[in-house]
Amino acid sequence: MYIEHLSLQNFRNYARLEVSLPTGPILLYGSNAQGKTSLLEAIYYLATSRSPYTTTDRQLINWNADPDLLAFAKIGAEVVSAFRPLSRVEVTLVQEPGALHSSLNGSRLQKEIRINGVPRRVMDLIGQINVVMFLPQDLVLVEGAPSERRRYMNITLCQTDATYCEALATFEKALTQRNALLRRIADGEARPDELGYWNEQLAQAGGVLIAGRQRLLRDLEVKARRVHRDLSGGDEDLELSYQPSFLPTANNSGQLSFQVLGLDLNRQLKASDIAAQYVETLEARQGEDIARGMTLIGPQRDELRLLVNGRDLGLYGSRGQARTAVMSLKLAELEWMRDAVGEWPILLLDEVIAELDAARRAYLLDRISGAEQVLLTTTEPDIFTPEFLQKATRWHIRQGQIIMPQDGSG
Repeated sequence: MYIEHLSLQNFRNYARLEVSLPTGPILLYGSNAQGKTSLLEAIYYLATSRSPYTTTDRQLINWNADPDLLAFAKIGAEVVSAFRPLSRVEVTLVQEPGALHSSLNGSRLQKEIRINGVPRRVMDLIGQINVVMFLPQDLVLVEGAPSERRRYMNITLCQTDATYCEALATFEKALTQRNALLRRIADGEARPDELGYWNEQLAQAGGVLIAGRQRLLRDLEVKARRVHRDLSGGDEDLELSYQPSFLPTANNSGQLSFQVLGLDLNRQLKASDIAAQYVETLEARQGEDIARGMTLIGPQRDELRLLVNGRDLGLYGSRGQARTAVMSLKLAELEWMRDAVGEWPILLLDEVIAELDAARRAYLLDRISGAEQVLLTTTEPDIFTPEFLQKATRWHIRQGQIIMPQDGSG
C-alpha cells in the first residue's frame, strides 16, 4: 500500500500543497516547525480520523486562516492497494460560523468524509489507509497512563477490524448513557430496572472489545518477544500482560468463572461468552455503580503492562529498557498489520532515528526496508548512512514548502 498523491489545504502550516509521492523511503529534512511532521500527521489523520499530536481538531486548521472567512482544512490522498482499485480519500474540517473565536475546543467543528467522491461516515474512513507510526512519544506505552495503552490497542485494531471499530463506538455511546442513568437513579429521578437495556448494550460490545484485545496481544507478544530478544542480545524476554478490569475465564470443568485481573493469552475466549458473564456482573454490581455514579468495570478500565524477565517496566525498568521494549512492540505491530491486511502498511517515522544508537538504528532500517512507502522526518540527515541516502527520496521542508533537490540526489 502507498499514497500516490497527497493534497493539503489550510492544514497546519500548509496553505496549499499538491504533491506526488514516490514509493520507497522518503526522507523529509529541515529545521523544526517547518512542516515535516505535518505531512506525517495528515496521512495518519486520513488513516485513523484523529491526530497523534492533539485531541483538538481545531488546531489542525491553518492558524493564518482569514478570521472573516469560514475556517476549514482539507486533506486528500489517492491510495494504491494491491486489493482494490485506486481510491480517493478526503477529509474536510469546517469551523461553523461564529465558532472560530467562541469555541477553542473545536466542539463546533464539522468533519466531512468522502471516499471516491461519495459522502461517508467517519467509521467508513478507517481502514482505507493502513499506517504504523513510530514516535519518540511512544514511550507512553510503558510510562504513560492506562488510557494511552487502551488507545494504542483501539487504533491498531480499528485499522484492520471493522467489527471491533463498530463495537468500540457502540460501547462508548452506551457507557455514556449508562453513567448518566446511574446518576439519575442516585438522584431519585430514574429506576434501577431501567439499566437493563444499557447493560445488554455494554456487554455485547464489551465482549467484542475484550476478545479482540486478547487476540491482538496474543499475536503481538509472539512477534515482539522475538524482536526483543534480538535487540537485547538474547538476555531479556518481553511479555505483554493484558489486565482487564473484568474477565470471564473457563475453569477446568469448562464453566465460566469471574476473574478480576490477568489473562492467559493462550486461551482465546469467545465474545459471546464474555458478554454473558459481563452482563451478569453488571447486574450484580449495579448498587456500587449507582453509589459511585459510574460504571466501574469493563474495557474502559482495561490495562496493558509490558514486562521484561517478569518485571514491570513501568515500575522497575530503565529508560533504555523502555525504549527497547517499545521498539519491539512497534515492529511487532508492523509485522502483525502486514499479516492482517496482506500488504505493507505505510510507515511514518517522526524523528525516531535520532533517538536510537547506531545498532538499533541499523536494525530498524533493515526491518522496514521491504515496505512500499516509508516517510521519515529528521533535522539531521547526516545521521543516515550513505547507502540509505542513496536509495531515499530526499525533500527539504521549509516554511510549509517542499524544496525538491536540483542535483538528482533525491
